[in-house]
Order: sequence, then C-alpha cells, then structure tokens
Amino acid sequence: MNRKGAPVSTAGTADSIDPLAALRAPGDPEHDVYLTGTVFLDIIFTGLDHAPVRGTETWARGMGSSPGGIANMATALARLGLHTTLAAAFGADVYGDYCWESLAGGEGIDLSHSRRLPGWHSPVTVSMAYDGERTMVTHEHPAPPPATHTAPPPSRACVTAFEPGRQEDWVRQAHTQGSRIFADVGWDDSGRWDLAALPDLAYAHAFLPNAAEAQRYTRTDTPEQAVRALADLVPIAVVTRGAEGAVAIDSLTGESAEVPGLPVAALDPTGAGDVFVAGFMTGTLAGWPLAERLAFANLTAALSVQHFGGSLAAPGWAEVAAWWALTSQAADDGAACGELAHRYEFLNELIPAGVREWPRLRALPTIGFRGA
Repeated sequence: MNRKGAPVSTAGTADSIDPLAALRAPGDPEHDVYLTGTVFLDIIFTGLDHAPVRGTETWARGMGSSPGGIANMATALARLGLHTTLAAAFGADVYGDYCWESLAGGEGIDLSHSRRLPGWHSPVTVSMAYDGERTMVTHEHPAPPPATHTAPPPSRACVTAFEPGRQEDWVRQAHTQGSRIFADVGWDDSGRWDLAALPDLAYAHAFLPNAAEAQRYTRTDTPEQAVRALADLVPIAVVTRGAEGAVAIDSLTGESAEVPGLPVAALDPTGAGDVFVAGFMTGTLAGWPLAERLAFANLTAALSVQHFGGSLAAPGWAEVAAWWALTSQAADDGAACGELAHRYEFLNELIPAGVREWPRLRALPTIGFRGA
C-alpha cells in the first residue's frame, strides 16, 4: 500500500502542513472530522511527590489550565492539520469564555455547531498527576438539551466513545452520510463486558480500545488475541498497550502491524489516548500504510505525555518535526537509535525540507492572562 500523497506546507511552517492536501478535491466535505461531547475546564497540578493525604496540605510544583474533555480530541486533531468542527455546550461564564477563545481563536477549531448557555456553570475537572498516574475531581451540572436536534454536518470522519447500553442517533446518521466512524470505549462499570451492549459498534470504521478493555470484551488473554477477535467485527481494530505500544489489523487492506512504545519521561498522561486516536485518524484518512499509522499515533501520544494538560500537551507538526530532527541526527549513536530512525523514516516524506519552526499561538495555561 503506497502513501497517496505527502502533506503540503503552504507557508513554510510545520503548523501549516496539511496531511490531506493530496486528497482534497472540489465537492469534498468542508470538515475532515466532526465530534461532539462535553468541554471541561481542566485545572492540572503537576510535580506532586505523592497522592494527596487526607487532612494535609499538598504542594504542587506546577499548575496549568486548559480546555478538556472532548476538547482534548478536537485540539489534537486540529494541531495535526485536520479541519475539525466541534458541537458542544459552553457556559456563558468566564470559564466558558476561556475555553471558547482557546479552541476557536488559539486552535482554529470550527465552533459553528456549538452553543453558549447563559446561566449554566461550565464543567470543571481538577487533575493531579504523580507517579505517571492521575487523580481527578470533577464538578458538572448536565447541560440543558438543545432546542432542536439536527443531523451532524457532512465530514470525512467522526469520533465517538462507546458506552455500554447507549446508542447515539448522530453516529448512525453520520455513517449513513458516508463519514468514517472512529471509536474508543470507556470502562464498563457493570462488569458485563458484553460487545452486544455496544450497539454503535456496527457503524465503526475503526475501534481503538486499550488492552484491558479489549481483552475483557473479547474474553482473551493477550492484546494480540484481542485484536484478532475484534478484527472479525470491525474493518480496523487497534488495541493500545500504553507504554508498550499497540497492535492493529486493517481488514480492508489485509495489513497487520505491531509497534513498540517510545520510552519517554511521562509528566502527565491526561489526554494521551485522545492524541493516539488523533494520530491514527490522521494517517488513516491520508491513506498511509498501517505500520506508519500506528507508529505515528504512538509518537504523538508519547510527545503529549511529556507536558501537562490534555489539550495543551497535544503535539502539532512542529513538535513532530523537532523530534524527528533530533532522532534522525542521533541515528548513528547506537543500534537503538538506528532502529528507531528506520521505523520513522517515513517522516522524511511527510515533513517538507526546510520547514521553519515558528511559535504558534496556543491556549495560555493560566486563566486570566491575556496576550500582550
């Protein structure tokens, strides 16, 4: 399977790379990806030596704020050059202002299908990261239902998260319109782990659970067994293994792939799964070979956990280009670096030579600060 075309950088910067440039044609949908869900204001504390202890005060060495929840996925997609539209509710409070401005102005995400709700308190999550894990506290009032229910706009793809027993009409509608559905799944608190309880699985183009979820749903003992079982149910099955990488089968192309993880010093794992899905979606929509899609998704997720916050940590092409420059230069230093450079040599075609790195306007990590 050959790559259909390399991204094009129209302005000489990594952030202007369009991974689907070679595929765009008149009459294509305006949006590459449509997604909907809840936007949270995330407040993240990092640099904790241990979990908070009851009755004591715990000091964090780092702190930041960013739009979270579905905003993690939307930002990750937009930073990789996909035309992204988000349908979500935003409070008409300061938190809602911050999240709206960050996503629309800072990230270029289309919010024409979103709405502002006067009198509704924006959902807030406080996340504490320590020992490579995280603990969260959330406050949320359910948003009032929209006055009208409209079909999702035409798009190349949609993203959703399956929940046992829940069926989303918009997923069926998007599938009927020709959108490819990419989905992961949450933990089944009921303990049933019944694939029949995921009614929208029938519409999935790609299903990307983690190893624990996949093995429970398929009653298998390893990620490799689980991905083979899921490949009988969906066109593309991916099982993520955290720091150990991922395995995948694409029944449409007949490809299978297994890619190890990248060793990195993890600061905050918030949103890493969303970033992985965004990276895999980018390669799939662009028509890359499966092994390259999987490797790229691993890379974007690994880059994200080295920074705090879900959406703020999502890498763009500038971060990918910088990582590749260092990795390719270090390829002669040893066998491990050489093997890594060989696995990611496809980035040579994806990142135009001479790309100049310019700082990109991103969401400020503290509420209240304004640009000079």
